Amino acid sequence: MRQDAVRGHLDGLLLAVLEAEPLHGYAIITAVQRRSGGTLALRSGTIYPALNRLERIGLLRGDWRSDGDGVRRRRCYELTEAGRRTLAGERTAWREFTTAIGSVLNPVSPLNPATPPELAT
Repeated sequence: MRQDAVRGHLDGLLLAVLEAEPLHGYAIITAVQRRSGGTLALRSGTIYPALNRLERIGLLRGDWRSDGDGVRRRRCYELTEAGRRTLAGERTAWREFTTAIGSVLNPVSPLNPATPPELAT
């Protein structure tokens, strides 16, 4: 999938993969790729500025955590309450968007009785 196809939806993708648990950057990239069946491959140069921006505007909270051996520190991100509300809004907007686009790309058959007469021309 083209990288520019994600533009405009990146915030929603990041918020969605952080909904269940806090994750560090590479784990976020991996989660998006896994959830999309390998179709979406985000780059670190794309997500880290977005994560920083989402943290700055209060949708994410980030903190430094050490892994099990205490040597490697990673910045982990988790949703704030504002982030959860924003994610709910992103999901609603996405459903409305896909319904509208689907209505244009896959019009209802004129023979469908549920189609209003003015649309069955």
